[in-house]
Amino acid sequence: MKVAIVGASGAVGQEFLRVLDEQNFPITELFLFGSKRSAGKKFTFKGKDITVKELQHNDDFKDIDIAFTSAGAGTSKEFATTITKYGAIMIDNSSAFRMDADVPLVVPEVNGEDAFNTPRNIIANPNCTTIQMVVALKPINDVSPIKRVHVATYQAASGAGAAAMNELINQYAELAEGKKPTIDKFAYQLAYNVIPHVDVFTENGYTKEEMKMFNETRKIMHSQDICVSAMCVRVPVMRAHSEAIWVETERAISLDEAKAAFAKAEGLIVLDEPAEKKYPMPLDVANQDPVYVGRIRKDLANEKGLTFWIVGDQIKKGAALNAVQIAQYMISHKK
Repeated sequence: MKVAIVGASGAVGQEFLRVLDEQNFPITELFLFGSKRSAGKKFTFKGKDITVKELQHNDDFKDIDIAFTSAGAGTSKEFATTITKYGAIMIDNSSAFRMDADVPLVVPEVNGEDAFNTPRNIIANPNCTTIQMVVALKPINDVSPIKRVHVATYQAASGAGAAAMNELINQYAELAEGKKPTIDKFAYQLAYNVIPHVDVFTENGYTKEEMKMFNETRKIMHSQDICVSAMCVRVPVMRAHSEAIWVETERAISLDEAKAAFAKAEGLIVLDEPAEKKYPMPLDVANQDPVYVGRIRKDLANEKGLTFWIVGDQIKKGAALNAVQIAQYMISHKK
């Protein structure tokens, strides 16, 4: 299988290289593409140096089977036809096509079969916060349909890219030296702070990130009845997003039912031993594949409610790993 990575030099592009290697993905030849600035860089994959080619409107994708794209929505929109016109499946990590009716939005553990409905040869990878949330919602929804979700996210610096991670590191160093911290990738200083603002604000007072969780959850779970109200917050953590989630189901679900559903769910690990102070934390979950769930409780404010805490590595499961798992699902379930 011939595979391409578009945006190979970025944080997610580099994660694609690691994940494809870790997953032992069946690659006969790997091609790397990037901007004019990135062209000529070399990266090693399975002991072989591969040079990044400049992404252009040409026939470079003629023999490509799968193209993983993570170079921003603008680039994805501009080059989608170039990438897919000869039959390559484009698995896109940007927001470019997520809500398009003719593009499936896929999390394999939840709606893997949607990956086979690709009239444009494009599959969209959901937003990172949505991905890890629906992995945890699916087993509960299977027990009793979910009516409402309230979620507060605690999003790591890595969600804003490699430069944002470096900015957080540098801010701590600058502050330790008594200097004014450099602020570029975030609205405010992130070091020693939390910022209740991820993405741009929309007319209804919610940010685009928060609205993605509302809209994408409905599409992935095939339900226009699920209402999601989100508050997305940036926290001074390097990697892995955390989410506090409250759900209301059609009928009351017992704790035993909920824990049993979580325990057998694909892609989910239960870490819920409060007496032993065991619960998921980003420091432990960074670089891990599954989504971790803990602090599972009944909602004291809602007799049909549950509340729980999840943590997932948003560069892995929230981006590169989910995209690779989509391709793996398509291979293993090929019709």
